[in-house]
Amino acid sequence: MASSATLHLSTELLYTSSTHRPRHRNSITTKACIPPNIHNSPPSPQQRRREFLASTTSLSLSLSVSVSSLSLSSAAKAEDLLSEWERVYLPIDPGVVLLDIAFVPDDTSHGFLLGTRQTILETKDGGQTWVPRSIPSAEEEDFNYRFNSISFRGKEGWIVGKPAILLYTADAGENWKRIPLSTQLPGDMVYIKATGDKSAEMVTDEGAIYNTSNAGYNWKAAVQETVSATLNRTVSSGISGASYYTGTFNTVNRSPDGRYVAVSSRGNFYLTWEPGQAYWQPHNRTIARRIQNMGWRADGGLWLLVRGGGLYLSKGSGMSEDFEEVPVQSRGFGILDVGYRSQDEAWAAGGSGILLRSTNGGKSWIRDKAADNIAANLYSVKFLDEKQGFVLGNDGVLLRYLG
Repeated sequence: MASSATLHLSTELLYTSSTHRPRHRNSITTKACIPPNIHNSPPSPQQRRREFLASTTSLSLSLSVSVSSLSLSSAAKAEDLLSEWERVYLPIDPGVVLLDIAFVPDDTSHGFLLGTRQTILETKDGGQTWVPRSIPSAEEEDFNYRFNSISFRGKEGWIVGKPAILLYTADAGENWKRIPLSTQLPGDMVYIKATGDKSAEMVTDEGAIYNTSNAGYNWKAAVQETVSATLNRTVSSGISGASYYTGTFNTVNRSPDGRYVAVSSRGNFYLTWEPGQAYWQPHNRTIARRIQNMGWRADGGLWLLVRGGGLYLSKGSGMSEDFEEVPVQSRGFGILDVGYRSQDEAWAAGGSGILLRSTNGGKSWIRDKAADNIAANLYSVKFLDEKQGFVLGNDGVLLRYLG
């Protein structure tokens, strides 16, 4: 009687008969081997059924192996896409928008992360893990603060937020105290920069710039008037859109040497300021689309983002009104921020997980798919140095640079 059908799964050499040549070694092969009919008698119904089941099982295993191999290949590719960045999951409520991040210069593993809904997180391992930080002086009143900006120099640190709040630490964030502010402060504080021993520079969304040299107890104005007052004087000078100005900035960015560039609330013009100038200098945009954000390149020039995904670079370094467009693959989503890791390498981030990389100072960009599956807008790119960088987004999304 013919023997029953037998299924062989082997990772070694596979022979179908003693006269056949061996297949390639190390290949995983799934095959149903059915011995020949020894007595040449017609197969019985039971034998035919067994042969059919064996063939079906062989096909099923072959498909399983193929699907498994495809899944492993896809997973490997996904890991490759995340090689430069990793997502850090945070212990915060959904809906929190992350706004700023800073580390203590004397201990780059110790840092703070700010956001909406009174969010302050602290890390002591370089940003791999974060824990909520409670600051009693910021919880005394029944306010839900939006913490906008943080900066450290040595062990001294500053935090500003909205409604008006100013926090100061002299011991690397172990203790924070609240600094009283004048109720006549024009606008909301949106940016602060630690500049020296007990010294800082603060900017409001109405263009006021103040400096302190005694830990925040006294502040001196660096500009003589707000942007609204400046525009009222210069509206006849040909600044397009100045008459529609609502009195606040949309974004403001500071260069390492203390220069500022700010975008008007409607994006129809921009303003610049340099130390020593008494007023902000308004500039017409030379691009048809409205401006989304502006900032400083590593070489001292400007980058400019427009609504709808366009990216422009100023010609040369320093202040300039002459911009040229750089092609980017933004998939139609807006680019919201640009951060430079080095003189040549830069990263751009935007809506729906858009992440772009440049290796030639911003002249050309390649889309990085690391954040494609993250359903969030990426608002800010922060590089503290060439080894430490972060991307901040809404819904508590934080990406950490791995390099």
